Amino acid sequence: MSTMTRICLTIAALAAASALSAQPRRIASPAGASATEVLGRYDEREGYVGGKWLEIRYGRPIKRGRNLFGAADYAEALNDGAPVWRAGANVSTRLNIEVPIVLGGRTIPVGEYSLFIDLQPKAWTLIVSSWAAQTTYDEKNKSALFGAYDYTPDKDVVRVPMKRETLPYSFDQLSWQFLDVTDTGGRLAIIWDRQMASVPFTIQK
Repeated sequence: MSTMTRICLTIAALAAASALSAQPRRIASPAGASATEVLGRYDEREGYVGGKWLEIRYGRPIKRGRNLFGAADYAEALNDGAPVWRAGANVSTRLNIEVPIVLGGRTIPVGEYSLFIDLQPKAWTLIVSSWAAQTTYDEKNKSALFGAYDYTPDKDVVRVPMKRETLPYSFDQLSWQFLDVTDTGGRLAIIWDRQMASVPFTIQK
C-alpha cells in the first residue's frame, strides 16, 4: 500500500469519526403513534375509503433495566412529581378521534384530548381530559399542560377503570395499541414491561 493511499484512508477514517461524533444525541423517549381506521369500505380501485381515524400520539420511554411496577412507590416514580401519570413521556399523551366513541358509558365527541392514568396499587383509572398540551414546557401557560404537571381534574371528560393483565414477556418500550378493533368498537391498551392495562370502547355511528 502506497503512502498516499495510507494518507487517504487515514483522512477518510478521521472524517467518518468526526461525522459520528457530530451527530446529535438520540432522544431517550422518542415520539410514537398508534392508529386505526373504522367505518370505511373497500373499493376495488381506491382501496379502503370513507374511514374515520382513531389515533394516539405519545412519548415512548424504554425500560432500561428498571423495576417499573414492582416497587411500592412505582406510581410516585412514574408520575415524576405530577398528580397523575402522563402514560408516556415528554409531551402529554394525545387522543385524536374522527368519530365519537363511548368510554365508560360516556360519549366522547370528535376532537383531541389528553390521556392520563391514575396509578393505584390495585386499580388503574384511565382519564380522558380536555386539557390542551404544550409542545415545550412554558410555566406561564396556564391553559395547557406539559406532560401531567399541573394537572387538575376539572377538565376530566371521563374516568374509566382499566383491566390490568400480567404478560408472559417483558415489553421493553412503552406502547399504546388498539386491540380487537371492529366497526363496533375495540379496546384501547397501554403495554409496558409485563403490564397491559386496557379499556373497552364502542364506536358511535
